[in-house]
Amino acid sequence: MAWRKKRGGDSSPGASPRYSDEREKVPRGLVPMVTGCGERVMLPVRLLTHPCIAELLDMAAQQYGYGQPGVLRIPCDAGHFRAVVDSALQS
Repeated sequence: MAWRKKRGGDSSPGASPRYSDEREKVPRGLVPMVTGCGERVMLPVRLLTHPCIAELLDMAAQQYGYGQPGVLRIPCDAGHFRAVVDSALQS
């Protein structure tokens, strides 16, 4: 689920990451996200409507707002996010 770390760019918190042309291409059917600890992950689009994922998206909207630039940030650590995704994949 994870993709490569960014090269260069602005390293300030909340900054929109800059990727080389090769890394900007997200495979079809996946949504790039960043967990609260900064780990980059790819989520299958079909999981966006799952109640657990929808709750994380609501939390992100409350914490960061709807107009956050760049990749979507999820306000939880990578371990919790993986557990939620694994649960959603199995249901």
